[in-house]
Amino acid sequence: MIEFKNVQIKYGDFLAIQNLNLSINDGEFFTLLGPSGCGKTTTLRSLVGFITPSSGSIFIDNKDVTNVSVEKRNIGMVFQSYALFPSMNVYENIAFGLKVKKASKEEIHKNVMEVVKKIELNETQLYRNVSELSGGQQQRVALARAIVLKPKILCLDEPLSNLDAKLRVGLRYELKRFQEELGITTLYVTHDQEEALTLSNRIAVFNKGKIEQVGTPYEIYNKSASEFVCDFIGDVNRLDNEIIKEINKQTVNKLNESKEAFVRIERIYTQKREGFVKLKAIVKDSEYNGIYTKYNYSVLGRNIKNIEKNDDVIYHKIGSEVDLYINTKDIMQF
Repeated sequence: MIEFKNVQIKYGDFLAIQNLNLSINDGEFFTLLGPSGCGKTTTLRSLVGFITPSSGSIFIDNKDVTNVSVEKRNIGMVFQSYALFPSMNVYENIAFGLKVKKASKEEIHKNVMEVVKKIELNETQLYRNVSELSGGQQQRVALARAIVLKPKILCLDEPLSNLDAKLRVGLRYELKRFQEELGITTLYVTHDQEEALTLSNRIAVFNKGKIEQVGTPYEIYNKSASEFVCDFIGDVNRLDNEIIKEINKQTVNKLNESKEAFVRIERIYTQKREGFVKLKAIVKDSEYNGIYTKYNYSVLGRNIKNIEKNDDVIYHKIGSEVDLYINTKDIMQF
């Protein structure tokens, strides 16, 4: 288990991390999620040992490692830039850490070949210079170099951000497969909400050096603990006072009219649903995305969005009037 206890990290007068308390379970795929500059990478680097907290403690398996050197923490690290050695071939890059540990040639070869099989690189690629590899292949080599040392913990700092969208999706599932096969405790840093939701057992959402919420992907998305989490994760509608008043006319479960309310765009329907509130809307425009179409509506002069699956053969003409149906249980207020 990994524990951060009352960890604070300062750079001069700037407080990067404020009183962080966080526990990560053995074998967990745990993601640190948030916008740029929120403290997620700083937190990861403090665990690895690149940064020493200004105060507080970090524990691994109940051992205080706050002031333990990087090489003694048994943590593998994959950087955003991969940090491979351009003058070495793939085999030499993967073997580098074992050579530093003075492992025998036989042991190095055995371990390198084992990990190469796991990441599905062929022998031809093994003896190519890393600069000749694609971004996806370089990412695999960086991962192999980290796991060949059989670390107890694997840390990944935005490892897919330099790849194109299609390759990123494919490697995302491979990363999850590697992690499950190895059973290794993994900390993953990203600003990509979709990555966090698809990969993680649990997620910590960071904002300005603090954790806003820790939970499963389902909890983070469907039971957001704050306005920031709700707005940062996925696509959401803000419902202002006028719309809330209209909703309150139709339901006994009254919303607080002095606060904004939020509802996910996929929780707004155009097919009639019993027990749901109904709002009159005018179709303003649409955005075709292949599997679905996103619509923008005007409701009491406010903008509301929803999505319709294209296999439902629903098409709303621009300027037409439609009824929108919302379950008040799907509306969040903070």
